[in-house]
Amino acid sequence: MLKKRENGRLKGFGDFLREEEGMGTVEIILIIVVLIGLVIIFKKQLRELVEKVFEKITKDSNTVME
Repeated sequence: MLKKRENGRLKGFGDFLREEEGMGTVEIILIIVVLIGLVIIFKKQLRELVEKVFEKITKDSNTVME
């Protein structure tokens, strides 16, 4: 945090500029935005893939249960 002025300059200002704690949050938000964009773009293909996978799982589980 910024502290009281000392010789016309803020104490701790250099530390504040070098602080990188907030960068993780920004990076995570950007990754989430990109993932949401990809889901929107490939929505149809992803839906078809998931349906095929669940059909195969259901078919295979029925053969195991018999």
